[in-house]
Amino acid sequence: MRLRGSASGRLPALLLSVLVLPMPVGAVWGQSIDALVHEGAIDAPVEAVWRAWTTSEGLKSWLAPHADIDLRIGGKMRTNYDAAGSLDDANAIENTILSFEPERMLSVRVTNAPEDFPFAATIGDMWTVVYFVPGARDQTVVRIVSLGFTVEADSQAMRAFFDQGNAATLQQMRQRLGRAAP
Repeated sequence: MRLRGSASGRLPALLLSVLVLPMPVGAVWGQSIDALVHEGAIDAPVEAVWRAWTTSEGLKSWLAPHADIDLRIGGKMRTNYDAAGSLDDANAIENTILSFEPERMLSVRVTNAPEDFPFAATIGDMWTVVYFVPGARDQTVVRIVSLGFTVEADSQAMRAFFDQGNAATLQQMRQRLGRAAP
Protein backbone atom coordinates (compact mmCIF):
# COMPACT_ATOMS: atom_id res chain seq x y z
CA MET A 1 0.00 0.00 0.00
CA ARG A 2 1.46 3.36 -1.05
CA LEU A 3 0.24 6.68 0.24
CA ARG A 4 0.87 9.86 -1.69
CA GLY A 5 2.83 12.68 -0.21
CA SER A 6 5.74 10.74 1.28
CA ALA A 7 9.16 10.21 -0.14
CA SER A 8 8.98 6.44 -0.04
CA GLY A 9 5.37 5.81 0.80
CA ARG A 10 6.42 3.06 3.22
CA LEU A 11 6.45 4.98 6.49
CA PRO A 12 2.81 6.14 6.38
CA ALA A 13 1.71 2.63 5.35
CA LEU A 14 3.73 1.11 8.20
CA LEU A 15 2.26 3.57 10.69
CA LEU A 16 -1.25 2.87 9.44
CA SER A 17 -0.73 -0.88 9.79
CA VAL A 18 0.50 -0.44 13.37
CA LEU A 19 -2.48 1.74 14.27
CA VAL A 20 -5.03 -0.78 13.09
CA LEU A 21 -3.46 -3.95 14.52
CA PRO A 22 -5.88 -5.62 16.95
CA MET A 23 -4.81 -5.30 20.57
CA PRO A 24 -6.16 -7.43 23.40
CA VAL A 25 -8.67 -5.56 25.52
CA GLY A 26 -7.18 -4.69 28.91
CA ALA A 27 -3.55 -5.07 27.96
CA VAL A 28 -0.91 -2.82 26.49
CA TRP A 29 2.58 -4.30 26.10
CA GLY A 30 1.93 -6.82 28.85
CA GLN A 31 0.60 -4.28 31.34
CA SER A 32 -2.95 -4.53 32.58
CA ILE A 33 -4.82 -1.28 32.05
CA ASP A 34 -7.27 -2.21 34.77
CA ALA A 35 -6.30 -0.31 37.90
CA LEU A 36 -7.32 -1.88 41.19
CA VAL A 37 -9.44 0.79 42.92
CA HIS A 38 -10.92 0.95 46.41
CA GLU A 39 -12.69 4.08 47.57
CA GLY A 40 -14.67 5.12 50.62
CA ALA A 41 -15.56 8.03 52.85
CA ILE A 42 -13.95 8.42 56.25
CA ASP A 43 -15.70 10.46 58.96
CA ALA A 44 -12.71 12.70 59.59
CA PRO A 45 -11.27 15.85 58.00
CA VAL A 46 -8.57 15.44 55.38
CA GLU A 47 -5.86 16.76 57.76
CA ALA A 48 -6.55 13.94 60.23
CA VAL A 49 -6.68 11.26 57.54
CA TRP A 50 -3.45 12.56 56.00
CA ARG A 51 -1.70 12.42 59.40
CA ALA A 52 -2.98 8.87 59.91
CA TRP A 53 -1.28 7.80 56.65
CA THR A 54 1.88 9.90 56.78
CA THR A 55 3.14 9.89 60.36
CA SER A 56 4.62 7.00 62.33
CA GLU A 57 2.18 7.56 65.18
CA GLY A 58 -0.72 7.78 62.76
CA LEU A 59 0.17 4.50 61.06
CA LYS A 60 0.58 2.76 64.42
CA SER A 61 -2.85 3.99 65.51
CA TRP A 62 -4.72 2.09 62.81
CA LEU A 63 -2.57 0.12 60.36
CA ALA A 64 0.15 -1.85 62.14
CA PRO A 65 1.61 -2.11 65.65
CA HIS A 66 5.06 -1.38 64.24
CA ALA A 67 5.34 1.49 61.75
CA ASP A 68 7.78 4.17 60.74
CA ILE A 69 7.66 6.67 57.88
CA ASP A 70 10.14 9.18 56.50
CA LEU A 71 7.82 11.40 54.44
CA ARG A 72 10.02 12.53 51.56
CA ILE A 73 10.64 11.40 47.99
CA GLY A 74 12.72 8.24 48.34
CA GLY A 75 11.81 7.98 52.03
CA LYS A 76 10.72 4.68 53.49
CA MET A 77 7.42 3.58 55.00
CA ARG A 78 8.07 0.47 57.05
CA THR A 79 5.41 -1.65 58.75
CA ASN A 80 5.06 -4.96 60.50
CA TYR A 81 1.58 -6.30 61.22
CA ASP A 82 2.89 -8.82 63.79
CA ALA A 83 2.73 -7.35 67.32
CA ALA A 84 5.52 -9.72 68.38
CA GLY A 85 7.70 -8.67 65.45
CA SER A 86 9.81 -5.62 64.68
CA LEU A 87 10.62 -3.33 61.78
CA ASP A 88 13.88 -5.19 61.29
CA ASP A 89 12.63 -8.77 61.09
CA ALA A 90 11.82 -10.91 58.05
CA ASN A 91 8.08 -10.04 58.18
CA ALA A 92 8.54 -6.28 57.89
CA ILE A 93 7.32 -4.52 54.76
CA GLU A 94 9.24 -1.62 53.25
CA ASN A 95 7.62 0.82 50.81
CA THR A 96 9.54 3.60 49.10
CA ILE A 97 7.74 6.90 48.69
CA LEU A 98 7.57 7.77 44.99
CA SER A 99 5.69 11.07 45.27
CA PHE A 100 3.27 13.02 47.41
CA GLU A 101 1.27 16.20 47.50
CA PRO A 102 0.47 17.12 51.13
CA GLU A 103 -3.10 16.31 52.11
CA ARG A 104 -3.95 15.21 48.54
CA MET A 105 -1.88 12.25 47.31
CA LEU A 106 0.76 9.71 48.35
CA SER A 107 2.33 7.10 46.06
CA VAL A 108 4.49 4.18 47.16
CA ARG A 109 6.14 1.05 45.79
CA VAL A 110 7.00 -2.05 47.83
CA THR A 111 10.79 -2.34 47.87
CA ASN A 112 11.10 -5.09 50.46
CA ALA A 113 8.34 -7.64 50.93
CA PRO A 114 8.07 -10.09 53.83
CA GLU A 115 10.30 -13.11 53.51
CA ASP A 116 7.42 -15.49 52.81
CA PHE A 117 5.48 -13.16 50.48
CA PRO A 118 4.20 -15.38 47.65
CA PHE A 119 4.60 -12.74 44.92
CA ALA A 120 8.18 -11.61 45.57
CA ALA A 121 9.08 -11.92 41.87
CA THR A 122 6.31 -9.56 40.72
CA ILE A 123 5.82 -7.08 43.59
CA GLY A 124 8.33 -4.65 42.09
CA ASP A 125 6.13 -4.17 39.02
CA MET A 126 3.29 -2.52 40.94
CA TRP A 127 2.79 0.70 42.84
CA THR A 128 -0.02 2.26 44.83
CA VAL A 129 -1.42 5.79 44.86
CA VAL A 130 -3.62 6.98 47.73
CA TYR A 131 -5.77 10.06 47.11
CA PHE A 132 -7.30 12.19 49.87
CA VAL A 133 -10.31 14.23 48.74
CA PRO A 134 -12.14 16.57 51.13
CA GLY A 135 -15.79 15.61 51.30
CA ALA A 136 -18.97 16.95 52.84
CA ARG A 137 -19.38 17.38 56.59
CA ASP A 138 -15.68 16.98 57.45
CA GLN A 139 -15.39 13.69 55.64
CA THR A 140 -12.49 12.56 53.51
CA VAL A 141 -12.86 10.33 50.49
CA VAL A 142 -9.89 7.97 50.39
CA ARG A 143 -9.16 6.38 47.03
CA ILE A 144 -6.55 3.61 46.90
CA VAL A 145 -5.38 2.81 43.37
CA SER A 146 -2.90 0.00 42.71
CA LEU A 147 -1.30 -0.18 39.27
CA GLY A 148 1.31 -2.06 37.28
CA PHE A 149 -0.17 -5.53 37.25
CA THR A 150 0.67 -7.56 34.19
CA VAL A 151 -1.44 -10.14 32.39
CA GLU A 152 0.75 -12.95 33.75
CA ALA A 153 -0.96 -15.45 36.08
CA ASP A 154 1.15 -14.68 39.17
CA SER A 155 0.65 -10.93 38.70
CA GLN A 156 -3.11 -11.45 38.45
CA ALA A 157 -2.98 -13.62 41.60
CA MET A 158 -1.11 -10.79 43.32
CA ARG A 159 -3.80 -8.39 42.10
CA ALA A 160 -6.45 -10.57 43.77
CA PHE A 161 -4.37 -10.57 46.97
CA PHE A 162 -4.22 -6.75 46.95
CA ASP A 163 -7.92 -6.53 46.09
CA GLN A 164 -8.68 -8.11 49.46
CA GLY A 165 -5.85 -6.33 51.28
CA ASN A 166 -6.71 -2.83 50.07
CA ALA A 167 -10.39 -3.33 50.94
CA ALA A 168 -9.37 -4.45 54.44
CA THR A 169 -7.03 -1.45 54.78
CA LEU A 170 -9.81 0.96 53.92
CA GLN A 171 -12.20 -0.76 56.34
CA GLN A 172 -9.58 -0.68 59.09
CA MET A 173 -9.11 3.06 58.59
CA ARG A 174 -12.86 3.60 58.71
CA GLN A 175 -13.05 1.78 62.02
CA ARG A 176 -10.20 3.83 63.48
CA LEU A 177 -11.28 7.29 62.27
CA GLY A 178 -15.01 6.87 61.89
CA ARG A 179 -17.57 5.13 59.75
CA ALA A 180 -19.19 6.48 56.63
CA ALA A 181 -21.02 4.92 53.73
CA PRO A 182 -18.70 3.51 51.04
